[in-house]
Amino acid sequence: MRNKPFIVLILFILLGFQACQNNKNQPTEITAAREVLNRVLGDRAKSVNLKMLEAVEGRDTYEYQCTDGKLTVKGSSVSALSRGVYDYLKNNHLGMLDWSGPQFRLPKQWPDAPLTKVTTPFRIRHAHNVVTSGYTTPYWDWKRWEQELDWQAMHGFNMMMAPIATEAIMLRVWKQLGLTQEEIDEFNTGPAHLPWSRMGSICQVGGPLPSQWHEDQIILQHQLLKRMKELGIDPVVQSFCGFVPKGLERIYPNTVFHNTLWNPGFPPSQRPVLIMPNDDLFAKITKMYMEEWQKEFGPADYYLVDSFNELELPETDKPVTEMLADYGEKTFNAIKSGAPDAIWVIQGWMFAYQRNIWNPETVEALFSKIPDDRILILDYANDYNNNWQPMNAFNGKQWVYGFVPNMGGKTAYTGDLSLYAAGAARAENSSEKKNLVGFTISGEGLENNNVVYELLTDVAWTKDSINLDDWLRDYSLNRYGDYPEKMKESWDLLRKSCYKHLIDHPQMGWQTGKCGFGRVNRDPEFFKAVELFLTSGEQLEQSSNFQADAIERAALVLGLKADEWFDEASKAYKAGDTALGDKAGERGLELLTELDRLMESHPLNRLDRWLAFARSHSDDPTLQKFYESNARQIITVWGPPVNDYSCRVWSGLVRDFYRERMKLVLESLKTGLPFDKNTWELAWVSGSGVSAIKPYDDPLKAARDLVSKALSEEMPALDE
Repeated sequence: MRNKPFIVLILFILLGFQACQNNKNQPTEITAAREVLNRVLGDRAKSVNLKMLEAVEGRDTYEYQCTDGKLTVKGSSVSALSRGVYDYLKNNHLGMLDWSGPQFRLPKQWPDAPLTKVTTPFRIRHAHNVVTSGYTTPYWDWKRWEQELDWQAMHGFNMMMAPIATEAIMLRVWKQLGLTQEEIDEFNTGPAHLPWSRMGSICQVGGPLPSQWHEDQIILQHQLLKRMKELGIDPVVQSFCGFVPKGLERIYPNTVFHNTLWNPGFPPSQRPVLIMPNDDLFAKITKMYMEEWQKEFGPADYYLVDSFNELELPETDKPVTEMLADYGEKTFNAIKSGAPDAIWVIQGWMFAYQRNIWNPETVEALFSKIPDDRILILDYANDYNNNWQPMNAFNGKQWVYGFVPNMGGKTAYTGDLSLYAAGAARAENSSEKKNLVGFTISGEGLENNNVVYELLTDVAWTKDSINLDDWLRDYSLNRYGDYPEKMKESWDLLRKSCYKHLIDHPQMGWQTGKCGFGRVNRDPEFFKAVELFLTSGEQLEQSSNFQADAIERAALVLGLKADEWFDEASKAYKAGDTALGDKAGERGLELLTELDRLMESHPLNRLDRWLAFARSHSDDPTLQKFYESNARQIITVWGPPVNDYSCRVWSGLVRDFYRERMKLVLESLKTGLPFDKNTWELAWVSGSGVSAIKPYDDPLKAARDLVSKALSEEMPALDE
């Protein structure tokens, strides 16, 4: 008996050794998928049996079955395994993975389910836009990135933009070439503006970058790439696009540097210069950059190069198709010199956006001298413009079909649910698709319009159009836990209003500093849909997702009604009815205060959260202030001159920026004295912190009461 503790210890060691051996012997994909499930599902993850499957003709596949409460999921990759578990959970209405965190209702015993097999039609499932790293992720820490990678894996995605630390690597190249720190500083932008620096749109906006930023990003990129490799998510990394500091003219006086023009509102000092790919210096810098990147981070397969995105083509003495064919060949050769097996990735946005430049002839010319399997075209703007059919499906080059359902992180509801449910299937089943290899969700801003993003993740795993009636029922059951009749009616009306078609830039009037209506859907069906949603049933009120969505929809109603009151105030002031102008203006401002106070209870859409991410990158008060200022700038004045692009209905942002600016707009209309809008805005950008406000004790009740009042009150009549 005295030896019992010793025997127990030996058994414990042997069992631990056996567990380690079992873990060591299992495929790395299962280990990685298990870790994702542990983070997302907690203790229940260990009760899921995971096994590997062979891919089907290079495409991921999964299957699951549950018998007598024993759940087995098989998959061909980490993303397939994770997606298989997620599909099982959703098909059994057990919850969903939201950007605010896991929202699952997991029983003690898994519900039985028949054998279900799914194979994606898309070898590549790609996520993020080039500018997502400006509008959403610029200041994310590793904890938030880890959540994002789990979100991607659970939704079954296997490719993602990974531009972090581009400037840190480029800094080494610039110094090797002989540029001074001052010349480099004149080229760089602030962290949130880096996507546009990489595309040659701007320089010197919000910068320069502190040395600590580069150190921070190197560490973060190592963490990100390590996890992406474990999860089987291919990174699309930035390569050299030809845009250089103007100081390089000092070192290479015989090189031809082309001036760029993105937005004429930026002065020449904030526009970089471009080296064309037919210049030997382009190939030299490309190779230097790629070698430095690989020294730091290791090999990569996919390299993004966008040299003409939203820019005019340089003038040369060659016909445009000949120039573009030469440009494409030289760009590809430069990439290949740094990584022999590399695939050039390019945005397809410019082909849809600049039809005056890009047509079937010029697009074909650009890629004419590149092997079909060594280019990947991200044709992500099919909700703006059908691109692939007029461009002859890119003449056999690899391309991915997709959508850009959000511009700038705007939070108003918009999108074409019918197109999202059917568009990819139509492309995949078309006899004209040629070398279609993938699907992409390329929203500029995340953490908004959740229904759109969740729908598109399901699109990536089916060759058939999705039945929206059935899908919205299942979505609601997973997101909220129930689907009462009023909620169904609400979704029907949302499909007839805000989710009938995409409004590319949904902005309310007050979000642009104007008295009048903006571009957010204000159909009567939308208002009725929100009323129905808010009164769907008491059984939903325990759902945190329901509360978040109820708050968000109520805030949109209040914002739309504020537009009406501000419009009335403007008319009254212009008519000389100061009393009515004051009354209408005050009511509009009150509505902004109410919606802001509602949004203070939202898990994501808050200015304090955004600024906290920015300030967390340093303990130095000076750098904290720098990062905060840049974070404030990108969501408001942007440059200027790209003012009011992001237009987010966020608590803190509404009360501190939009409301206070509207007070001054109204005062200007009332007195006739000019309002120096730019000076006020830039002062706000230089400010710090968020004003205090007390959230509603019962935000759901407040949402119902505020919407009811806003929709029932009548506008006072203007004196004749």
